[in-house]
Amino acid sequence: MDLRVCVVFGTRPEAVKLWSVVKELRDRKVATLVVCTGQHDELLKDVTSVLELSVDMDFCLMRAGQSPSDVAAGVLHRLPQTLRQFNADWLIVQGDTTTTAAGALAGFLTGVKVAHVEAGLRTGDLRRPFPEEGNRRIVSAVATLHFAPTQRAAQNLFAEGVPRARVLVTGNTVVDALETVRRRFLRDAAFRNEILRRHPYLADGPYVLVTVHRRESFGEPMRRIFGALLDLADEFRQLHFVYPVHPNPNVRQAAEMLRNHPRILLTEPMDYASFLYAMSKAELVMSDSGGVQEEAPTFGVPVVVLRDVTERSEALESGWALLGTTERERIKDAVRQIMQGQWRRPDTSNPFGDGRAAKRIVDAILRSAQNAA
Repeated sequence: MDLRVCVVFGTRPEAVKLWSVVKELRDRKVATLVVCTGQHDELLKDVTSVLELSVDMDFCLMRAGQSPSDVAAGVLHRLPQTLRQFNADWLIVQGDTTTTAAGALAGFLTGVKVAHVEAGLRTGDLRRPFPEEGNRRIVSAVATLHFAPTQRAAQNLFAEGVPRARVLVTGNTVVDALETVRRRFLRDAAFRNEILRRHPYLADGPYVLVTVHRRESFGEPMRRIFGALLDLADEFRQLHFVYPVHPNPNVRQAAEMLRNHPRILLTEPMDYASFLYAMSKAELVMSDSGGVQEEAPTFGVPVVVLRDVTERSEALESGWALLGTTERERIKDAVRQIMQGQWRRPDTSNPFGDGRAAKRIVDAILRSAQNAA
């Protein structure tokens, strides 16, 4: 069977979560074209190095000050021709970025079957997160196969009328990648030492890892988050707070209010391996990232979610995450629960997967192709 599959991504989380799928396809000798749109090019290259993910084509769309519509226009302009030239049967997209939505639409308009990895996440509010909630709904409307990371995500799709035969619960592919990197941490002392050489402050005692970048938090919500961080740094003097600042100018400008605190360290964005190492050694993570909610349980680290709603309710229900919201006092209360002993460490493993999601995904695509033959 001469199956031809195109895999497209544009950001670091997408690359991480599609790495194991690409590896599985290539290990099975499936003709695979890996396309990077370059939506967040400066955060992406280290992933392709650490996880040995080779890219066949890079659209290099990254431009200073670009808008989501700029990215979408670039993908819709370039990807259809690429799919036709490759003679693709399937297009695989992941998650909820602008690359994901525009890529899926390009596949649909070109007559290529679309498979959606990490399908079915929902908050029910198109403005939170923005534009991600709209992006993933767009993909669900045009996808042929929906790979839901959890049963709850699958139920969301069923409630929207997606046929059950087109939905498969696979676990989240992020766990596939994490298990690979974690094994490297354990066996490769030189790898660990190189990370500490680049980031020596990770050996300076207990710390909290912070990430804040979401578009819907720009402005007052972000200032409230940073205000809580200043209060917590004053309250918990045994801790320091490590914040790799996202390159978006709106985030960088807001983060200036943190710069002069002696226990808050603002750094440049970390490479992928360093960030995972920093997460694995943190007392807790304060984050508005969806991916961090999925990753931290693998390392046994709790998360305070800096968002008013989350589509990853499994993190909250399992006990690995607390919803801090974007309200200053609620954020501080959530951190206090963890740091002052009111939080009990769950006895369950990562609720988002077992490290075998990619195998299930590729199995399903191959079955679908055989049935259509």
